[in-house]
Amino acid sequence: ISAFISAGDFVVIKPNIGWDRRPEQAANTNPDVVGEVVRQCVEAGASRVLVTDVTCNDATRCFNRSGIAAAARKAGAEVQQAEEARFREVNIGGAMLGRQLVYDAYLEADKFINMPVAKHHSLTKATLGMKNLYGILGGNRSRLHQDIHNSLADLGNFLRPTLVVMDAWRVLLRNGPQGGSLADVEDRRMLVASTDQVAMDAYSGETFFNLTPEEMQWVTLAEARGLGSADYSSLSFEEI
Repeated sequence: ISAFISAGDFVVIKPNIGWDRRPEQAANTNPDVVGEVVRQCVEAGASRVLVTDVTCNDATRCFNRSGIAAAARKAGAEVQQAEEARFREVNIGGAMLGRQLVYDAYLEADKFINMPVAKHHSLTKATLGMKNLYGILGGNRSRLHQDIHNSLADLGNFLRPTLVVMDAWRVLLRNGPQGGSLADVEDRRMLVASTDQVAMDAYSGETFFNLTPEEMQWVTLAEARGLGSADYSSLSFEEI
């Protein structure tokens, strides 16, 4: 982690904590993975590590039932539910998104680690790294679905992560993004990390959902904007 986090950094980690679900239901990021990333950031000398998300279901239930609040605190992080007074109106400057309410921690961080969980989504077929960025926004997010692919590319352009860590330990294959049935979950026991959010979504979409970049329109839009490469095979990578 010291390749990304330096002594004194204020690090914001954004798992998916959107749903009132247990870890085994795979609707939220695996709490053990969150805890380990927090631990490594603290060990690298970060002055402050904050774990936060703007949830879909009741925030207290999401943070607690997901197991993320307990795991993050145990590893040394500050855990913060989104507070209405801390949203700032910011011009995203995108093709779809203009002025939006953004949680202030994401604007103030020295380093930002995006920690999505790989899962099915009814509109986009998969919710991956850039989709996880919905959780930086306040207000009515449902209207973003009117042009969801451009919205995702806009978010990826606005907030470029220092690192993306994809949780694919358990993958929700159906009835996402909320899930519920363990029959919809498959144990894949994989984690993927990248500095290229476009390559991350392209790789994860193909590996876990058999989707091409063309079937994930936000991936090709983000690539066209220069946010990364959908041709992940052309990049150097290491399997552990």
